Amino acid sequence: MIIGIVQGNPVVGDVEGNLEKAKNFILEGDEKGADLILFPELFITGYPPEDLLYNPAFLEKSQKAVMELQFFSKSVKSAIIIGAPNAGNGYRTPDSLKGQPLYNSAIVFHNGEYIAKYDKIYLPNYGVFDEKRYFIEGRENQTGSIFTLKGIKFGLTICEDIWSKRHEYFDPLKECDIILNLSSSPFYQGKFKERIEVVSSFARHFSKKLVYANLVGGQDELVFDGNSMVCNEKGEVTAFYPAFEEGLFFYNTEEIVTVKPERKKYADILEALKLGLKDYVSKNGFNKVVVGLSGGIDSALTAAVAVLALGKENVKGVMMPSKFSSEGSVTDSVKLAENIGIETFQVPIENVFGSFEKELHPVFKDKKPDITEENLQARIRGVILMAFSNKFNWLLLTTGNKSEVSVGYCTLYGDMAGGFSLIKDVLKTDAYKLSEFINETYGELIPQEIIIKEPSAELRENQKDSDSLPEYPVLDKILTSYIEERKTVREICEEMGNEAQVRKIINLVMQNEYKRRQAAPGIKLTPLAFGKDRRVPMTNRFYEK
Repeated sequence: MIIGIVQGNPVVGDVEGNLEKAKNFILEGDEKGADLILFPELFITGYPPEDLLYNPAFLEKSQKAVMELQFFSKSVKSAIIIGAPNAGNGYRTPDSLKGQPLYNSAIVFHNGEYIAKYDKIYLPNYGVFDEKRYFIEGRENQTGSIFTLKGIKFGLTICEDIWSKRHEYFDPLKECDIILNLSSSPFYQGKFKERIEVVSSFARHFSKKLVYANLVGGQDELVFDGNSMVCNEKGEVTAFYPAFEEGLFFYNTEEIVTVKPERKKYADILEALKLGLKDYVSKNGFNKVVVGLSGGIDSALTAAVAVLALGKENVKGVMMPSKFSSEGSVTDSVKLAENIGIETFQVPIENVFGSFEKELHPVFKDKKPDITEENLQARIRGVILMAFSNKFNWLLLTTGNKSEVSVGYCTLYGDMAGGFSLIKDVLKTDAYKLSEFINETYGELIPQEIIIKEPSAELRENQKDSDSLPEYPVLDKILTSYIEERKTVREICEEMGNEAQVRKIINLVMQNEYKRRQAAPGIKLTPLAFGKDRRVPMTNRFYEK
């Protein structure tokens, strides 16, 4: 039997577009002899649809699309398994939606007939997931989850179901020959290995082949990486499909070859950034992006990734030197722009800054220059960049990294101004390593002068990041331990040995939640990114001793 595995990239809310995309995949699969075509979780609505699920018109449109797909299945030989929200205890029609519980379902059609349905049992409600907010848990031991095609019995599961350790809830799967899983599992570093272990373990537990179809594409801050796979009864991977690539892939159930899929950390990070940015730009109606070029590593990395994702013709750079800018900040930016082939503009801020100083002097005359004047420069640059964005409809990419965002080393309405924060989940140390990986892979896009330069915001004479922060390898170790690994302050102090430094950094993390709440969205790359993953009150007097 030939199974078509769809790694589709739907658009959340575009039910008509997703339906047409589904039909195209089905026609392709049918033409190439697929007996069954398996879609990812909630493909019809896109994932995650979030509070759109509270809108009756949205649910009705989704249900009508599913009915249209049922009718469409008359025209092909392939059986179709689609992921969609479903109201009521059975497969429902739009006129029966009102007042019915809502399920996250997999629905099977063949030859115009509805032949099976499965409602997701385990609804994830952690990190970026809020499924219990919208859906009712499916019944345990759903006998309706088993259907037969060409003498082969298939059992249905959806995403989180196979991550659960409560295998007894899936006893009907013991009667099937092949387990199918519809997934919308987002990417983060380390997820690849973790996911293979989960899929393998579930297949091994039931001694069944398992076909895993995962979503691909960017949706707001999430990136879905595909990496669909098949495991045999022993839990060995027998087929593996491309990462970060949309397409229809085929699995022959007679295949017995095992494979050893491998991924590299910085290759995956780069592909996630490229796909996440490309989809955010295209799905939100932009054509081009603009980046403020400072001569530093973060703006250089942002611009280089944008070119790789969107093409050099769709990326613009703006240089905004001041009296505190080093000569290298301009020349290095010019060299970067030449290397990546983008058009640039130069708008010096000295005169504008002088006007601000002049107008504020009557109020500030008895005060020494401090962070106020530093932030003024950042905010002037933010205003200029937003002017470019507004005038030309270019999406402004902010350039702050996770290390800076964590401790508030960034300016509200200044360098934080913009529509999308591409590297907000990239630590500073990883920004350097990712830049080096890009140069190794594509040639020197990011000048070495930028990579070896000591980091500086250049908002006052001879300023260096290390004036305010520990060296980045130390800072990033503290941040990783506290944010991603959720270690206690005491544990981190014992590991790092400098209690005063550790407590200072963690206090900065806690104090700057208000800034992060006002930051532009950015791509989730780590197991715990700022945003839905970490919900800490802005008004908060908790102090960890």
